[in-house]
Amino acid sequence: MPMNSIPAPLFRDPIYDGASDPVMIWNRMEKCWWLIYTQRRATEVAVGVSNVFGSALGVASSFDGQYWTYRGTIPGLDLDPGHNTFWAPEVVWLQGQYHMYVTYIQGIQFDWDHGYQPSKLAHFVSDDLWHWEFESFSEVSKRPVIDACVHEIALGQFKMWFKEDNNTYAAISHDLCHWTPVGCEVSDVQHEGPNVFTLGGKNWMITDMWKGLAVYSTQDFTHWTRQPENILDQPGTRPGDQLVGHHADVLVNNGRAYIIYFTHEAEGSWLTRLQAAELLVEDGKLVCHRDRPQNWDLVPET
Repeated sequence: MPMNSIPAPLFRDPIYDGASDPVMIWNRMEKCWWLIYTQRRATEVAVGVSNVFGSALGVASSFDGQYWTYRGTIPGLDLDPGHNTFWAPEVVWLQGQYHMYVTYIQGIQFDWDHGYQPSKLAHFVSDDLWHWEFESFSEVSKRPVIDACVHEIALGQFKMWFKEDNNTYAAISHDLCHWTPVGCEVSDVQHEGPNVFTLGGKNWMITDMWKGLAVYSTQDFTHWTRQPENILDQPGTRPGDQLVGHHADVLVNNGRAYIIYFTHEAEGSWLTRLQAAELLVEDGKLVCHRDRPQNWDLVPET
């Protein structure tokens, strides 16, 4: 597939204009790229922050990463009657299936303090990304948790990182269903949205500290060292990219890494856009030159 420029913004949700918390993955059935994201109801009248709750999982697809088609929302996920909340999907292809770990909250809440209290991580499996079967709630903590990230750290050994009490905690699994909590791993600054990946011979974690993204590296996927420089912490110049980046996914493809993140339209606005840019390792540090012309050379995955 030839190299293509990355549009800015990458995608806007045409229903509520509140695309956030994205994950980008190759759909092996449809032979195209998918964005699955939190579809915040940004254009609806809110009582408190009720428009952030009640969100479905939006879907957009593209054959080249340039032109995206809104496909609707993933059906059949509700685990309770009524209007429920889905946030921050993590979708990975593991052991011959798609696995999704998504924050699930019963109903619609009105404020942040009470809104997190019933949050759980729901585990679904699928063969085609459209039809999902509920497996279980991931019992990684007795307290409310959100923002799961899953990475295979050794053959047959998987680790999940997630937000608990504004820090990153972790759990280990050998079957993707049963998890053993291993405690807090990153707590130097309050944050959410951990994402773990490997690039340039190093293992990395990024987190959203609401003033840009903090960057950490590790040799053992347990002990993390923070680099002094953050990324996406300064306003960009591309269309729709004028504020700091938030809650990002990282797609490692064909030896290159691309960060897919969201930005707000303006300070205080709920309207959000998805953006993408390449990540590089320079002098041993993870960097993102978001204002440079951005291209990607996406290779279909098998």
